[in-house]
Amino acid sequence: MGIIGKIKGELVDIIEWIDDSRSTLAWRFPRYNNEIKNEAELIVREGQQAVFVYRGQLADRFGPGHYQLTSENLPILSTLQGWKHGFNSPFRSEVYFINTRPVTDLRWGTANPVTVRDPDFTMVQVRANGLCVVRVADPEIFLREVIGTDSAVDVDEISELLRRVITLAFSDMIMETRLGVIDLQGRQVELSDKLRAFVSERVDDEFGLAIDSITMNISLPDEITSAMTRGVARGVEEGGFLDNVGDLGRYQQGKAADAMLAAAQNPGGGAMGDMMSAGMGVALGSQMAGQFGRAGQGQPAPAAGPPPLPGAATFHIDNGGQPAGPFTVAQLQGAATAGQFTGATLVWSQGMPGWVQASSVPVLAGLFATPPPLPTTPTT
Repeated sequence: MGIIGKIKGELVDIIEWIDDSRSTLAWRFPRYNNEIKNEAELIVREGQQAVFVYRGQLADRFGPGHYQLTSENLPILSTLQGWKHGFNSPFRSEVYFINTRPVTDLRWGTANPVTVRDPDFTMVQVRANGLCVVRVADPEIFLREVIGTDSAVDVDEISELLRRVITLAFSDMIMETRLGVIDLQGRQVELSDKLRAFVSERVDDEFGLAIDSITMNISLPDEITSAMTRGVARGVEEGGFLDNVGDLGRYQQGKAADAMLAAAQNPGGGAMGDMMSAGMGVALGSQMAGQFGRAGQGQPAPAAGPPPLPGAATFHIDNGGQPAGPFTVAQLQGAATAGQFTGATLVWSQGMPGWVQASSVPVLAGLFATPPPLPTTPTT
């Protein structure tokens, strides 16, 4: 051996991993034929673990620190290679560095909506998304189940796996809690921790991963959100909808009311617009609160409604104990023709001292007059 070769043979190797990407979860130290010299230096930084692997078997593990590799601090490797009285340089072993720092920017989301059985809206499809904080908790399981023979493992290689696991766990959590969509949105912080527990059970012993936290944002369908914000689902409380809201059928009635309102406000609507305008309040009232007009029920209560349009008389009506309107005489005439507005219905208009029956108001009394019978044709 020449002088240069002798000097190289006496050099002590330094085994370390300097990584600033924060996205690499595992990295194999590159060595020609995996040969490591006797008394080589091993440097393991904070947030790392070093694992020695000999012929596919996990050997010694090292946490953060500075080590000189000898048979004394490689007991498992010494047993595997049969070193009874120390070892000669060099020896063969693979060295993997595992990143144990948490990965904080892993995003997840449900690729397909999850169906929720809701007491108010029957069956509703919801979606969810958020952030997941994950880290390698058990390097031995992670090395065996995820790394395999790869020289490096990036977070992108496990992100798709975690997204599938979180999506399935979210669906199972929804089925177990049996909460409606309103409660799901109102308890997202509490349910996020429950979802974390569901996911942790599926990745700890299987992949050696730990889930430190999961954030969750539940998205409802547009029509459900619209029902809540429009006020059709009026009466929402912390525990869910009140009894006077009902299920999705009531929401559909609200949509029908919107359509009638749009037709009534369309100047070019013609006769159809007038008909919808006339039945706009009474039809919706009869569906959601029973019969529209109830004579003599409840105490008249003056209500300060909006002022009528110049030159047009408008009236508020008693809709099952709740004031509705204002409606023009033409609108009430259409309702009276349909039998939905009677002379016993209580009405009130600006300037009136209180609620009175519609038949006692001169401008409305004519709506309830019964036409005389048709004249009979004389026989010849």
